Amino acid sequence: MRGFARWPAHPHKDSPKKQGKALRESVPRSAHAALDLDISRPGAVDAVEESSRGRIPELTPLRVGRMAATPFAFLRGSAGLMAYDLARTPMTRIGAQICGDAHAANFGLYGDARGGLVIDLNDFDETVHGPWEWDLKRLAASLVLAGRETGADEDTCRAAAHGAVGAYRRTMRLLAKLPVLDAWNAIADEELVSHTDAHDLVGTLERVSEKARANTSGRFAAKSTEPTEDGGRRFVDAPPVLRRVPDAEAAAVATSLEHYLTTLSEDRLPLLARHAVHDVAFRVVGTGSVGTRSYVVLLLDHRGEPLVLQVKEARPSALVPHLVTAGFEVPEVDHEGRRVVLGQKRMQVVSDNLLGWTTVEGRPFQVRQFRNRKGSVDPAALSADQIDDYGRMTGALLARAHSHSVDPRLVSGYCGKNDELDEAIATFAVTYADRTEADHGELVTGIRSGRVAAETGV
Repeated sequence: MRGFARWPAHPHKDSPKKQGKALRESVPRSAHAALDLDISRPGAVDAVEESSRGRIPELTPLRVGRMAATPFAFLRGSAGLMAYDLARTPMTRIGAQICGDAHAANFGLYGDARGGLVIDLNDFDETVHGPWEWDLKRLAASLVLAGRETGADEDTCRAAAHGAVGAYRRTMRLLAKLPVLDAWNAIADEELVSHTDAHDLVGTLERVSEKARANTSGRFAAKSTEPTEDGGRRFVDAPPVLRRVPDAEAAAVATSLEHYLTTLSEDRLPLLARHAVHDVAFRVVGTGSVGTRSYVVLLLDHRGEPLVLQVKEARPSALVPHLVTAGFEVPEVDHEGRRVVLGQKRMQVVSDNLLGWTTVEGRPFQVRQFRNRKGSVDPAALSADQIDDYGRMTGALLARAHSHSVDPRLVSGYCGKNDELDEAIATFAVTYADRTEADHGELVTGIRSGRVAAETGV
């Protein structure tokens, strides 16, 4: 044998599939139906107020207003509260890189480096090493809530959650059977609809894809900027979503891009070197992210064509304290923006080629392309005959994302061939959707009583 350096020993002495199957003895798959809410659980208003700490105070009412719109919107903004609940549910203790906020609206289309469109998870603010079940249960519960919002009956809503878990389980089983390299890149997007039998979604996906292709930096800049006397462009105020910032604040953001460049692969540097920074503005984003510091930076090339970067504050994952409660070892984080970027790259098959991170006035930020042909399916706007298709598609995508950081044979061994896990998590999803509706009602009551301020209609 040649004297090559040895690879690290494989962590599994026994068959991963057998190890996963053995876990059913200590954590039966049927146990995942359980949801035990203890009396010390935070109330909805308390949870919202706690998650607002450290955010920009004047934007808190906007965040509360968006969360109060529907129970599904409340779930989208309350990843920390759900993590509190999940920390008290049965767990296999199999860890993976998880999204941390894998609700049904956090999947979508975005552009790859060659101009194609990819569909995958697309929000990683809460990403962390944690239990794979947490992502799957959050997805299932969100599908029930989205289905209820569409007006679907309870059987259809439960079927969407059941189908998502089944697709996750079957996809893990498929990936476990493939050679590792094939599994890593499996389920190409053109095969995704067939793999998950999501044919009712074809028309919706085509419409979303058409819109996504037009959702570019150029289009955003054309609507949100105006010419300047020196031949450049600058952002135009459009409060409360977009506003210009003082020169010192803009300079701090622009200067931080020097460090951002050091976090990119060197082959990307000539691309950015052919652009110049022209303006910086503050832009409100999302539901859960409202109140965090988020900027858009306008860059122009020699022809005046725009490239817009988003510089978005990276707060600690809301899951961390609850992972500690659950006894999961949480790796130390030296920069929250780096955590988000590396977590995203670990979960996606293809990622934004300009992903990086930086620090602005002592705060960590992630940096990415803005409006990179992004498009999304609104699960709460799907018809009743589409929500189960969407559930199967997102379940398969979630399995693919998890399989990059955990051996699919291990998870597949636990999940098994029958639908026992599907039934259990579907039961959990319905119960948790009921709990979320009650939490949403509590928040609405708090707004009406004046306990918490909310700004609606924005």
